[in-house]
Amino acid sequence: MSLNQGPVYAIALATLIGVGQPTASVAAQPAAVTSAETPAGVYGNPQAERANALLERAVEHVRKNGVMGVDAFSREAEFIDRDLYVYALDMSGRFLASGGASAVLIGQNVLTETDLDGRPFFSEMLEMAKASDHGRIEYHWFNPADSKSEPKLTTFQRVGNIIVAVGYYAPRATAAQARSLLKRAMKAMIDDEAAALTAFQHFKGPFVRDDLYVVVVDIASGKVLAHGANPALVGTDANAQKSPDGVEIGREMLALARKDGKGEYEYNWRNPLTGRLEKKHSYFSTQNGRLIGVGYFSR
Repeated sequence: MSLNQGPVYAIALATLIGVGQPTASVAAQPAAVTSAETPAGVYGNPQAERANALLERAVEHVRKNGVMGVDAFSREAEFIDRDLYVYALDMSGRFLASGGASAVLIGQNVLTETDLDGRPFFSEMLEMAKASDHGRIEYHWFNPADSKSEPKLTTFQRVGNIIVAVGYYAPRATAAQARSLLKRAMKAMIDDEAAALTAFQHFKGPFVRDDLYVVVVDIASGKVLAHGANPALVGTDANAQKSPDGVEIGREMLALARKDGKGEYEYNWRNPLTGRLEKKHSYFSTQNGRLIGVGYFSR
């Protein structure tokens, strides 16, 4: 059975893999593989934290109960967390259990299952599991929440001959959320600049959430004072910062800040949640010689 049977069939099967909502087309690009833990740079991502916690419970259950334990994934509330659920398959490609709509695949060999672009993502997952006992596969899939193809992340762990997996959609902030965070960051800087700069980099604090974070730069010197996604950039010269396509984004944004005091700026940047280059739209304002910025990644 393949998903390459037209859009209607694909959408009907879109609920099969990962989260409890339908999904649809996988992008024809190499899968990302990382540790089963939250990817580096993903700060304050509640979905990733929930998915990892659910996966840990499921993995421990299989370690204790073996292959017979996977049946619980299909019927026990313990292995369902709102839109997240657990599914399992063995190293031969046989689908064993699922707490979601993919339960229709139980008993089938899914090695030849493909997405609309013909990508055998189950097969890819199995190859990853042969090389390492844990990892993460990313692909684009139909998100019914906004009827668009979006990045979807599935984290898995191999326990003996069994692969246990949980998937979720990478959260996407909105323009309104970015502006709101900038407003709160500005107030925090007024109240206590030193405390604010520390708070902006606290990965479980109120200023780092999903793909939103705060950046602060000293306008006169160009020195980065805070960076919510990559604290290692603190102390570096923003004037030297370029986008992956070579645009001098730091120098250009600082020039706009000196000229207008506030504004918007769009450029290509790596999304800390997906690890991919995406279009980013940043809002910035100035205060006491500081540029304070917050951006969101376009859908």
